[in-house]
Amino acid sequence: MFLFCEDFHPESQGIIKLKGAIAHEHKKLSLESTAARFLRNSLPSSPRCAGIKRLRALVPGRCYAAVLSREDRNDLLSGVDPSNVDTVTRILEQGRRAADRWEVAHSSFLTPPILHDALLALKRVADIGIVVWGGYSQAERCRLSLGNIEAMNNSVREEIESSSVAAVSISGNFKYDTATHGDFLGAVLGAGIVREKVGDIIVKGDQGAQVLVVPELAGFLCASVTQVRAVPVETSPIALSELEVIIPRKDIMKTVEASLRVDAIASAGFRMSRSKLQDSISGGSLFINWKEVNKGGATLKSGDVVSLRGKGRIEIGEISVTKKGRYAVEILRYL
Repeated sequence: MFLFCEDFHPESQGIIKLKGAIAHEHKKLSLESTAARFLRNSLPSSPRCAGIKRLRALVPGRCYAAVLSREDRNDLLSGVDPSNVDTVTRILEQGRRAADRWEVAHSSFLTPPILHDALLALKRVADIGIVVWGGYSQAERCRLSLGNIEAMNNSVREEIESSSVAAVSISGNFKYDTATHGDFLGAVLGAGIVREKVGDIIVKGDQGAQVLVVPELAGFLCASVTQVRAVPVETSPIALSELEVIIPRKDIMKTVEASLRVDAIASAGFRMSRSKLQDSISGGSLFINWKEVNKGGATLKSGDVVSLRGKGRIEIGEISVTKKGRYAVEILRYL
């Protein structure tokens, strides 16, 4: 059994490293889950596991969030956005079932804020291994593959990834009728596939697009999508290695501000006045870590991603304090 104690960083997709191992013997496994017996016993006093509480005995095969007391449930879902609680709870239940049965289960494609909240809760659960994968390393929409930590090791990573995401090529001549990301997404959704089953869409200019999708629907997508806008298209499955991913260009800049307020730093990062940025905030166009911001006074920290609709996004790098007590902030802007 492993204690899930290590934080997730969006750039480090793949198998999340779980540390703090506690040995157990497979021969002594009973109908009661290993995690349930562990949680009933005393937990290590290591500060690495300070976020995991001693819990009452649990019913095997059920989600912790569904059976804990109100206090323990609140601890498990602490920090999760209220709008994401139901989705995160379902993911916890899915992971618990998969771990108890020694199976691998896949979530739907998750948006960055839901993925963040799901991992925030999952890191407090014992015995669940996780693979985060969206088809390529920079993917924005990803799936969680969940299962028993001992069954999900590096030797089966490629198998897990290939079973969770498939790629489909949509080819056509869009030279005189340019199609956007929304046009390709509309064609896929128009075929009857729900958004949660579709990952990123890589637009290839006037040649078409490549769509990430759950493997079980790849064939259906190929048979159903025959036209995008007014352009006839050919749709076929491709290997993930054939994805034509464009690595975003980055510009690094530095600014010195009196505070770490988002209106101060974002105005410098997006090269716009504070008054215009405030208008964007009022219009619901500014996001911190993919969550809408409604106040310019929100404080930023290293690693935060600030997105402005129509302007792209910036990432907050190293922050230091000058001799005059001001903040020197490194900003990474995606072009």
